[in-house]
Amino acid sequence: MASHFRSYIWDPVLIISQILLMQCIYYSFLGLWLAGVDGLVQTSRSLDQIFSYEVLGFSTTQGRLSMMAFILNSLTCALGLWFFIRRGKQCLDFTVTVHFFHMIGCWIYNAHLPAALSWWLVNVACIALMAVIGEYLCMRTELRAIPVNTGPKSNL
Repeated sequence: MASHFRSYIWDPVLIISQILLMQCIYYSFLGLWLAGVDGLVQTSRSLDQIFSYEVLGFSTTQGRLSMMAFILNSLTCALGLWFFIRRGKQCLDFTVTVHFFHMIGCWIYNAHLPAALSWWLVNVACIALMAVIGEYLCMRTELRAIPVNTGPKSNL
C-alpha cells in the first residue's frame, strides 16, 4: 500500500475561492498602500492609480510612489500566498493568475492593452517578487521538521 503524503485532490471550488481571495487581498492592500502614498504627497485618490497604466512612470514623483506601492503590495501578497495557499508549487500559478486578471481589468478600464513600458516592467517585477518570496515562505514552512517522538527519551 503506497503512502499518499500530500496527495492532491482536484477541488475546483477551493481553487476558485483561493483565486478570489488572492484578488481581494491584491486590491485591498494595493488600495491601502496607494492611500498611504497619497497621504504622503497630498494627492487625490482615483481608480486611475490602480488601473491606468499612464500613472506608473519614472518621470513624476506620483508615478515613482505608485510604483513603490505596487512593489510593496507584491510583498504583502506574498504573505497572503504563505498564509492562505500554503503550497510552494502553487505560488507561481496564483501569482500569474492575480496579475493576469489585473491586466484584464486594466485592459477593460483603458479600452486597450497597457502600452507603457514602465507598466510592464513594474508588473513583471511584482510577479517575480511575489512568486519568489511567497514560494520561499511556503517552502520554509513545508520543510519544517516534523517531530516524530514527543515522549520522554529512554536511556538504553
